[in-house]
Amino acid sequence: MTLALSRRGFLAGSAAAAGGLTLGFHVPAQAQAAPAASPEINAWVVVRPDDTVVIRIARSEMGQGTLTGLAQLVAEELGCDWAKVTTEYPTPGENLARNRVWGDFSTGGSRGIRESYVAVRQGGAAARTMLVAAAAREWGVPAGECRAEKSVISHPDSGRSTTYGRVAAAAGAMAPPAEVALRDPRDWTIAGKPLKRLDTAPKLDGSQVYGIDLALPGMLSAAIRDCPVVGGTVRSFDAAAVERMPGVRKVVQVGETGVAVVADTFWRAKTAVEALPVVWDEGPNAAVSSETIARMLREGLDADEAFVGNKAGDVQAALKGAAKVVEATYAYPFQNHATMEPMNATARWTPERCEVWTPTQNGEAALAAAAEAAGLSARNCEVYKIHLGGGFGRRGATHDWVRQAVLIARELPGTPVKLIWTREEDMTHGRYHPVTQCRMRAALDQDGNLTGLHMRISGQSILAGIIPGRLGPDGKDPVTFQGLNPGGAEAAIGYGIPNLLIDHAMRNPHIIPGFWRGVNTNPNAIYLESFMDEVAHAAGQDPLAFRRKLMARHPKHLAVLNAVAERIGWESTKPPAGVHRGLAQIMGFGSYVAAAAEVSVADDGKVRVHRIVAATDPGVAVNPQQIDAQVAGSFVYGLSAALYGECTVKDGRIEQTNFDTYPVLRLDEMPAVETILLPSGGFIGGVGEPTIAVAAPAVLNAIFAATGKRVRRIPVRHTDLKRA
Repeated sequence: MTLALSRRGFLAGSAAAAGGLTLGFHVPAQAQAAPAASPEINAWVVVRPDDTVVIRIARSEMGQGTLTGLAQLVAEELGCDWAKVTTEYPTPGENLARNRVWGDFSTGGSRGIRESYVAVRQGGAAARTMLVAAAAREWGVPAGECRAEKSVISHPDSGRSTTYGRVAAAAGAMAPPAEVALRDPRDWTIAGKPLKRLDTAPKLDGSQVYGIDLALPGMLSAAIRDCPVVGGTVRSFDAAAVERMPGVRKVVQVGETGVAVVADTFWRAKTAVEALPVVWDEGPNAAVSSETIARMLREGLDADEAFVGNKAGDVQAALKGAAKVVEATYAYPFQNHATMEPMNATARWTPERCEVWTPTQNGEAALAAAAEAAGLSARNCEVYKIHLGGGFGRRGATHDWVRQAVLIARELPGTPVKLIWTREEDMTHGRYHPVTQCRMRAALDQDGNLTGLHMRISGQSILAGIIPGRLGPDGKDPVTFQGLNPGGAEAAIGYGIPNLLIDHAMRNPHIIPGFWRGVNTNPNAIYLESFMDEVAHAAGQDPLAFRRKLMARHPKHLAVLNAVAERIGWESTKPPAGVHRGLAQIMGFGSYVAAAAEVSVADDGKVRVHRIVAATDPGVAVNPQQIDAQVAGSFVYGLSAALYGECTVKDGRIEQTNFDTYPVLRLDEMPAVETILLPSGGFIGGVGEPTIAVAAPAVLNAIFAATGKRVRRIPVRHTDLKRA
C-alpha cells in the first residue's frame, strides 16, 4: 500500500537534529520538565540518541486503550523496538500554531484509532524511510538493500548495522519522502497483537497524575455551586457569611449561574461554598418534572410531522393490508455519565496569557472554551491535556467546567486555581443521555413474514441541545437514527424490510443532552431488537430464525449474530435449569456487533445475568486484548443503565445526587463475558462503544423468555417481574 503525503497537512519542515531525529515537537511540561526537542520533520515520532522512541498521541486516553493502539500503529510502520517506546500528548495550541498538523484532537464516537489509522501509520513509515536512507547514504549503498527492524538498520550484503538513534541526526537533515509504503496487516508484528497497555504500570503504582491530582506552585482550590435548575440564575448571595472561614481567599460569582469559593485547600473551599447563602432565580423550568417531560414525548408519538431517517416502500399500505399488526411503545430515560473522576480544571490567567490543565476528550474544544472565557485569542492560550479518570462523552463536546475555572482564575491574576466539582455538582450538572420514547408497529402477512415496520422516535436531540450548527439543513438530527440508517452508513440497520419508515418527532426538554457512551445506538438497539423479538413471538417463530430471514442482504450483521448464537448453543444445547436466553444485534460506530445472554429471574423478581457472549467485527483489530477488555467494560456500562440507570426530574432539577441514588453494576453482579473477534478486513470500525448497545436488548429478551413479561421501560426495575 503506497500513499502520497500532503506536505502542508503532514510535514512541518525538515532540519538537522542536534542529537536525534524529531518527528514532532516539544510538549510543555505539565508536572515535570521534558527534554528539549529538535526541529520537527513530521508530527508523530521523536527518536533520541539512546534509541528511545517518543510517539506523539493527539487523541485522549481515558481507559479505552487508544494511546497504546495508536502507538502500536506508529511503531509497526517505524519498525522500532517496542520495549523502548514511550508517548506524549501534543497540545492544541501547538496544533493551532502549526496549521493543525495533527488534525482532529477529538476522542469520541469510537473514533480515536479509526480516524487516525492512516495518518499515524504514514508518520511511522515516513520516519522509517528517512532513517534507512540516512544509514544507506553513510554506507554508500542503495536504501533498498537495507533492512530496518527493532530500531536496528542493517545491510546484509556488507554485514554492517547501526541503530536508529545513531543516524537520527542525519535523517533529520534529509528531505521527507513524497510517498511511503505501508505494511500489509498480514505482516504485522506489533500492531494487531495483544500487547500490554503502556499506561497500566503508572496507574498501578500510583504515579499517574490525573487532573484532580495536579499540583502547581502557589495553587489555590475552588469549589462551585451552579443553579440547580438549567436556565436559572443567581439572584443574590451573602459573601460576608463565609469570607472569614478558615482558608477562604475569595468568593466570586461565576457567570450568571454560579458562585464559587476559592480557598487554600479544596475541603475548605467546599465547606465554605456549601455554607454560602445563595438565592436562586430558578425561572419557568422549575415547574418541569419527569411526568411533564413524558407527556411531551407521548404527544410526539402522535404528531403529524417528523424528521424521516430511513424510508422504503409504503409502510402505511403494508400496515393497512397486514394479516396481523404488532404494536408496542418503549421508553428510555436520562442517563448520567457518572465518571469516576468528577469534572475539574486548573487555570492560570494573566492579561496576556491563559493556561489550563485538564482531562479532556477534545483539547481543541477545551482551548476554544478557555480562550472565550479568558477574553484572549486562542493563540495566547494553551491547554495541557492530562489522562482522564473516565470520559464516556462527558468531557468531549462541551467544556463548561473549563469555562468556569478560567472565569474564577481571572479574579486572581497570575495564581493557578484548581476547580473541582463535588460529586453532587457533577451528578446534577451533567450533559445527559437524551430521553426518548419509541412507538413501533409491525405488519405481518399470513405466513408470518414481516412486510412493514414503522418506528416513531419521540424525544430529545443532542445536536439541537449543544451543537445546533451540526443539524441538517432541514433541522434534522442524524445522530438520532444511529443503528437505524439505510445501508452504507456506519450505523446501518441490519434487516431487509420491504416497507419501512423510521422517523423522529423532536421534543427538547430543558435538561441539557450530551454524547453518552454509545449515544443513540443504545436506546435504538433496545427498541429495534426487543421489538423484533416481540414480532417473532407474535409470528410464532424462533427469534433467531425470524431474524435470519431478514438478513440475507446483510451478511456482516448475520455473521456476528450467527457467531453468538452458535457459541451460546442457541440451537444445539439447552441452558441450565432456570436459565433463559436472549439475543440481539446492531451496527454502530462502523462495527458489526451481536450478543447472546443467559439470564435467570428469581421468584422475587431479581434478575441475574449469568453469561454474555459478544461478537464484534471491527474490520481490523489493532489490539485484540484491548478489544476484549473494551467489550467487557461496555457490558458493565450497558447493564448498569439497563438494570438501574435513570435520572429523574423534580422541580426542574435532576434528583440523583450520588451513587446511592444512581447505582451501577457491582462486581458480584457482573456476568461471565466471552468475546468473539471476527475482523473481516477492508474497513476499520470502533470498539469502545458498539457492544454497549446489544447488552441491554439481549438481556431484556432473555427476561421475556424467563417470565413472559416484556420490559418496555428502562430501567428494568420499573417492571414487576415477581412470580404470581
